[in-house]
Amino acid sequence: MKAIAHEEFGSADVLELKEVRKPDVERDEVLVRVRAASPNPWDWHFMRGLPYIARLAGAGVRKPKNSVLGSDMAGDVEAVGNEVTRFRPGDEVFGFVRVGTFAEYVSAPEELLALKPANLSFQQAATVPLAALTALQGLRDVGEIRSGQRVLIVGASGGVGTFAVQIAKWFGADVTGVCSTRNLEMVRSIGADSVIDYTREDFTRRGQKYDLIFQLAGTASPSACRRVLTPKGRLVLSSGDSPGRFIGPVDRIIKAVLLSLFIGQTLSPLDTKPSSKDLKFLRELIEAGSVTPVIDRTYPLREAADAIRYLETGRARGKVVISVSAAPTTSKAAPWKPRAQIAPENR
Repeated sequence: MKAIAHEEFGSADVLELKEVRKPDVERDEVLVRVRAASPNPWDWHFMRGLPYIARLAGAGVRKPKNSVLGSDMAGDVEAVGNEVTRFRPGDEVFGFVRVGTFAEYVSAPEELLALKPANLSFQQAATVPLAALTALQGLRDVGEIRSGQRVLIVGASGGVGTFAVQIAKWFGADVTGVCSTRNLEMVRSIGADSVIDYTREDFTRRGQKYDLIFQLAGTASPSACRRVLTPKGRLVLSSGDSPGRFIGPVDRIIKAVLLSLFIGQTLSPLDTKPSSKDLKFLRELIEAGSVTPVIDRTYPLREAADAIRYLETGRARGKVVISVSAAPTTSKAAPWKPRAQIAPENR
C-alpha cells in the first residue's frame, strides 16, 4: 500500500510517498481503508522529534519509532479481528488512532474508533478526532465549563479553537475568541460572542475577567493569564507556542502547576485521551448541527509534506485535510446552529 513515511527526524522534506506493508489485523483490531486524514501539530512534532522531550514520549530517540505519520482518519472498515464486536466490514468510521493514518490502510483497536457522523463527508470527519476531543476534554473535563460562564479561547481560529468555540457555545458559555485580524469574522461566524485581535490588543491586560481560559496558542505566561481570571477561575493549557527545543511548552505547564498550589485559581495542563465514548458524543453534536468542522485546505496524499508545511506556519483557519482515496459522495454537514437539540442530561 502507499503511505507517507519518514526514516529520520527533520522538516517535511524527510517525508516520502512509499510502498509499505499493509498492516495486519490483531484480534481486537479493525482494518480501515483510509479515505481521508488530517494532520495535527502532534504529527509534525513527532516528524521533527522536537521538542526533544517528544522523543522520550514515544517518537523514538535516534530515529522515528513509527515510520508512517498521521494520527486522525476517516474511512471504511475492511476487516475486523475475531474479538471485535462493535464494527463490521463496510462500516464508515473515524478516530484518533495515534499513528499510521497517512496511508491507504491503518489497523487500530476498536476502542479508538466510532461510527462516522452521517452528515459529514470522509474529508470533514477526518478533521474531527484529535482536535475536537481536545476541545471537548479541555472545556468539559479540565475546565469544568458551566452555562453562563465567561470563556476565553486563545487560538480560536485554529484546528482545536474552531471546535472549542462551538462546543463552549453548546454548553451555554459566553465565548470570547482570540485570533489575528484576518480571522475575526470567521471566529464570529462560528458562534463567538466577541473577539480580540491579538495583533492589536493584549488579552492579559484587558479589564474583563473570565471564568475559564483555554490556551491553545500564544506565549502568554500562566501568571499573565491569571490576571484576567476570576478568583476561582480556571486556566487550561494545551500546547501553545514555544521556541524551546528541549521541553517546548512544558516549562510553562510546570510553572502553571506549581503556581496553582499557592493560589485560589486552578491552572491545569490537558492531556487529550482517545475515547470512543467522546467520539460518539461529538457525533451527536455534529449530526444535530451544533458543531461543524472548519476546513482551510485539502491536499492529496502525495502532497502530505505540503500539508504539514502549511500547518506549521500557524496560519491555517480550522483544519487541513489529506485526501487519501476516493469514496462515494456523502451529504454535506448541516449548517452551524448555536445550540444542539440534545437532552440537557447529556450535557
